Amino acid sequence: MRRWVLSFAALASALSAFAQDASLLRYDGPDRARKLIAAAQKEGSFALYTSFAEKDLPRLTAAFEKKCGVKVKVWRAGSEKVLQRTLAEATARRYEVDAIHSSALEMETLHREKILQAVASPHSTELIAGALRPHREWVATYLSVWVQAYNTHLVKKEDLPKTFQDLLDPRWKGKLGIEANVPEWYSTVVMDMGEEKGIRFFRDLAGRNGLSVRTGHSLLNNMVVAGEVPLALTVYNFMAEAARRKGAAIDWFVLEPAVARMSGIGIARRAPNPNAALLFYDFMLSTEAQELLVAMEYAPTRAKVPSPLGKRRFTLVDPAVALDQSDKWARSFEEVILKGGGQ
Repeated sequence: MRRWVLSFAALASALSAFAQDASLLRYDGPDRARKLIAAAQKEGSFALYTSFAEKDLPRLTAAFEKKCGVKVKVWRAGSEKVLQRTLAEATARRYEVDAIHSSALEMETLHREKILQAVASPHSTELIAGALRPHREWVATYLSVWVQAYNTHLVKKEDLPKTFQDLLDPRWKGKLGIEANVPEWYSTVVMDMGEEKGIRFFRDLAGRNGLSVRTGHSLLNNMVVAGEVPLALTVYNFMAEAARRKGAAIDWFVLEPAVARMSGIGIARRAPNPNAALLFYDFMLSTEAQELLVAMEYAPTRAKVPSPLGKRRFTLVDPAVALDQSDKWARSFEEVILKGGGQ
């Protein structure tokens, strides 16, 4: 009998861990901040699965821990591995993760797999359009913006193209590079031009001037620095800017529209520590964290925080559309860019 009592007690304890009070995720009363801090500090810590850049993540978590007195237990990997682990644990009914911070397509997939729960945050009204997803199960915290980067020893600033159409000029033959896996960027630019016209443009560009295809954004950025790719079409702005500030022979500019890919945060539906996770969610959208992101060359999603993109026109990749049409644009990118431009 004693064994059954102990087993029942253990089961009840385990179930209670999955039945934490998550009511503050939808609470908007005037005492929300006070209640949230108290509840989060009572939980004491939370588990974060993230694909955030390894070199930058400690600055964010340290700032949060210092301000809030709550410990962040980090598991970090590439976005696909973050998605795989989260889904695998949910399938096995192992509810260990509290918050997930990753790229937009992976976050949207977690929403579709019913892994996340809706959040009502007072910071949501301060964000750029599109940052808060319609279902409210994840929110964009920063943007990775594809820009054009060039080697300053090989290309003069006054000779830079002003529009995409300028890239068809024969002067760019053999000088252009592109990353090997950017169908989101490609589809967004194509649709901005008009699908038929956009695809024809890229066919012409690949056929006339060629596109050197490189696998990996860091590699492409380094190829520009080394002069092996004089002008790259798809470099993340923060990579080019960081290299430029270190004195490398690289600078960047924008052929509008700049295409921005979101990364964001969501809270697991069965989070053991939902309030600590919510406190970090709020922190990531706060002016303090958004300014810290800008200092690390990321584009913020809080509207009134100055962005490195300034007043340039940019378009957000819609992750829901990107998922729904992923096969279509992957095939088009392979046919037009990879096969048309050469490896």
